[in-house]
Amino acid sequence: MSKLTNYMRLIGVFVVAGIALVLQFGFNQALYAQIVISSVGSLIALLMFIDMVKTLRSGKFGVDLLAITAVIATIAVGEYWAALIVLLMLTGGDALEDYAANKANSELQSLLENSPQSAHLLKDDSIVDVTIDQVKVGDRIVVKPGEVIPVDGTITEGTTTVDESSLTGESRPIDKVAGGKVMSGAINGDASFDMIADKTADESQYQNIIRLVKQAEATPAHFVRMADRYAVPFTILAYVIAGVAWYMAGDPVRFAEVLVVASPCPLILAAPIALVSGMSRASRNGIIVKSGTIIEKLSTAKTFAFDKTGTITKGHLTVSDVGATAGYTKEQVLALAAGAEQQSSHILARSLVSAIPDKIPTATNVVETTAEGVQATINGQTVKAGKAEFVSSDPIKKLDQTTVYVSVDGKYVGYVAFSDELRPEAKAVMDSLHEQGATQIMMISGDRLPIAEEIADRVGIDKVYAERLPQEKIDVIKQVDKKHRPVVMVGDGVNDAPSLATADVGIAMGAHGATAASESADAVVLKDDLGLVSKAVRISDDTMRVAKESVLIGIAICTILMLIASFGVIPAIIGAMLQEVVDTVTILWALRARAGDKKEADLVPAQ
Repeated sequence: MSKLTNYMRLIGVFVVAGIALVLQFGFNQALYAQIVISSVGSLIALLMFIDMVKTLRSGKFGVDLLAITAVIATIAVGEYWAALIVLLMLTGGDALEDYAANKANSELQSLLENSPQSAHLLKDDSIVDVTIDQVKVGDRIVVKPGEVIPVDGTITEGTTTVDESSLTGESRPIDKVAGGKVMSGAINGDASFDMIADKTADESQYQNIIRLVKQAEATPAHFVRMADRYAVPFTILAYVIAGVAWYMAGDPVRFAEVLVVASPCPLILAAPIALVSGMSRASRNGIIVKSGTIIEKLSTAKTFAFDKTGTITKGHLTVSDVGATAGYTKEQVLALAAGAEQQSSHILARSLVSAIPDKIPTATNVVETTAEGVQATINGQTVKAGKAEFVSSDPIKKLDQTTVYVSVDGKYVGYVAFSDELRPEAKAVMDSLHEQGATQIMMISGDRLPIAEEIADRVGIDKVYAERLPQEKIDVIKQVDKKHRPVVMVGDGVNDAPSLATADVGIAMGAHGATAASESADAVVLKDDLGLVSKAVRISDDTMRVAKESVLIGIAICTILMLIASFGVIPAIIGAMLQEVVDTVTILWALRARAGDKKEADLVPAQ
């Protein structure tokens, strides 16, 4: 049913109510008022019945069966004003659900404002800013330092270094020269470059986040799954009480009086509104959850599996080891490397400068050779820092990690090695997940076992699966036994996409705009904070608790009212009004899922 149809039905009921009020109380024409309400009420009930049949055919229970029966019953026994009130509840409830969904979706859309929406188009030697949707294949684009590359393309002029860790899971910086391919979503380094667009924005990596939000908007139909578990027994209970009351009283009016207070609102609206509210709360914290079903699964998750690079680690390289020879100390080697690289735009240059910021020597005659290294004059000597074959003709034993080798006047003097930095919040996240009910936490990495085990020990991971290819990662997830499910997989790169799709819930770390993993994931963390994974679980727990409470509270109140109405002490019109009270209570209770902690406001992405 479209949102426009829901609003039109609500308006239609209000118009009918106005006409009926004028007829009965303005012109004293009760019969005509009854005819108007009965005719329109029967029509709307028929349309809702058709919608319900479609719902049943899709394999779900039509929870508004009770309300439709109540409308028909009250019209049949002449309680047309009660029928109008029930119709108002139904159509108003549907419109309210649409409003709640629109509110959550507007917050999802606001998250996109933190990402670039434009490209610098080069036309006739002048730069024109356009929206990324206007970029065509073959357009020339300028990408400035530190910007997210807007579309996939080929560099035509300039050299730079880009960070593709969010796309590939590879933490090493990538040097790019003219003719090199760049992907949207990658982060440019400190140098501008010109490029030709190879793809439109819609076909590039960045637009994955747009499609992700649209997918989140299109999923409210899944929200009723939790309510389905309560709908059948509650419907049967209502019909039994109403049927017994009719039999005992011998009056069909009693049947209508019971069904009028058998409000299906807790099932039709309370759970969906709570789940939409939970998604809204998650979006305010920088977490996009694609459907209410994912909220349900996260709240009961037993196993969490993490990729290493860019997930448990930052994906940013820092100095991990310094080697020295030929009479030089480690501090001297590090200082020489930082001095030579200090004017470079290379990502490793920033790591070197950060490692020794107050002891960097002055360098002159700096010449940078892209993808090879840097040559500079320091204290009258020629210093080279870069690849082994660039710095010296001496035989150099290469390390199996990202390394800058250093030479002085052509003589090899040492190296500076880099490693991926552990996220400082990683251990707290693992501890939190254990406290929230996780029975096992795993690391599934393509890295070597010693490195993976060292990281796992530091953060408190239970099991380590190292040197695993994408297919082998899938096998690990599939082999998790039933008592340890649902399984949540957390990753950030293309190599994680199959695992994210295989797991019961896939969470992609997508801090730099759209990631290649986002399409396969069920939820995406848009801030560079692993702590949002445990927060997503906490939000899911809170949301499901509120959803269940709102449903059970509504059912309890309705059951009490049905029992009272079965004795004939609640007239149909009063029962319809009491139903509105039940609806209000359950809806307001469900909206509590949107609240959350005040501290969460600090986590909203900067606009």
